[in-house]
Amino acid sequence: MRIVVTGGTGFIGRVLCQRLANAGHAVTVLTRDPEKAKARLYHAVKLAPWQGFRGPTEELSKALGECDVVINLAGSPIADGRWTPATKDLLRKSREGTTTAIVTTLAKLKTRPVLLMSASAIGYYGPRGDEEFAEEASSGDGFLASLCREWEGAACAAERLGVRVVMPRIGVVLGKDGGALRKMLPLYRLGLGGPLGHGKQWMSWIHLDDLVELLMFLMNNAASGPVNATAPHPVTNADFSKNLGRALGKPAFLRTPGFAMKLAFGEMAEELLLTGQRVLPHRAQSLGFHFRFPFIAGALDDILR
Repeated sequence: MRIVVTGGTGFIGRVLCQRLANAGHAVTVLTRDPEKAKARLYHAVKLAPWQGFRGPTEELSKALGECDVVINLAGSPIADGRWTPATKDLLRKSREGTTTAIVTTLAKLKTRPVLLMSASAIGYYGPRGDEEFAEEASSGDGFLASLCREWEGAACAAERLGVRVVMPRIGVVLGKDGGALRKMLPLYRLGLGGPLGHGKQWMSWIHLDDLVELLMFLMNNAASGPVNATAPHPVTNADFSKNLGRALGKPAFLRTPGFAMKLAFGEMAEELLLTGQRVLPHRAQSLGFHFRFPFIAGALDDILR
């Protein structure tokens, strides 16, 4: 198949593009900086310029008009610091704005791709304690939940064009050379890691390899709508810390006080670090997807060995 990917130079996108190319697909990555992308991506991946959320362009129309599948992973990093008004605006534009630009372009095409796979996140469910969430659960409160609702709403508009839309709600992605672990490992390797706040908040995580395989599985499946992209066994932050310390052979009991996190990161700490969601991948499993890494201990051992 001919596949166009946005966000292809990111932590998830780089691995996905390589797997797709190795599987025989023709992969094109839309990027603002082709030279930089060329140095980061697998050699078999093609590059095309685009302007992201700044609106439809001739280059975008050409790329989308010549593909079978669009995989939209674009989005500014969400955990890089305090959520200032400018940061929130960029987070929205890079997600909802980019997705709207894609769908607006699709509406103008005579020949359209059959599938738009547009990423979302488990922040959709909001912080609701120990409650378990399958895909049918309602959306929650807070900035992240509203961001995900707008993001998904923009993608769903493509359904009116006859395009199948799949929205993987992605959890905390664990893998080498990026994601959450890249920020955690320096402290943990010094024996200075530990739970954040009370440590009872849920972490719905997924191994990067499982996520990439799930995205490829959904591309070839008849599914549509939201699909929770998380491992079957979420853990609390305290349990995650204990398992990460064990995998590294280091102590992991130095708790970071919640008030210190709030002082340093404000709303971002309250919504993203000190609260969480207990999310279960009911749809993926009912469709027959098999997780190689259903448990946190095995996932961390595989990544860190």
